[in-house]
Amino acid sequence: MTADTKPLLTLTDAAVRRVKNIMDNADSDVIGLRIGIKTAGCSGMKYNVEYAKDIRPYEEKIISKGVIICVDPAAIMFLIGSEMDYKEEKFSSGFDFNNPNEIARCGCGESFTVA
Repeated sequence: MTADTKPLLTLTDAAVRRVKNIMDNADSDVIGLRIGIKTAGCSGMKYNVEYAKDIRPYEEKIISKGVIICVDPAAIMFLIGSEMDYKEEKFSSGFDFNNPNEIARCGCGESFTVA
């Protein structure tokens, strides 16, 4: 990676702690998490996080601070330079993505649009 190349995806310490917690409670055949994009919501796209039991062809495998994140090949161009965080608030908790490619999010924050 050169100095002007953005990493595909980085994880905050909070996201790493949550992934490790999820992995500690997962079935033994789960190797990490898979990140993808689904067509959904008011703004058109939604992040999809699920268990990864294997690394699929053409996926990007990210190893960060001891956790494995597999990125669906169809999502790569939408995620370049993104940061995955984990937030706990009074009424909700979940993974949150700081994505420099987003140009809009719906009012509830569930879906987004990219440039």
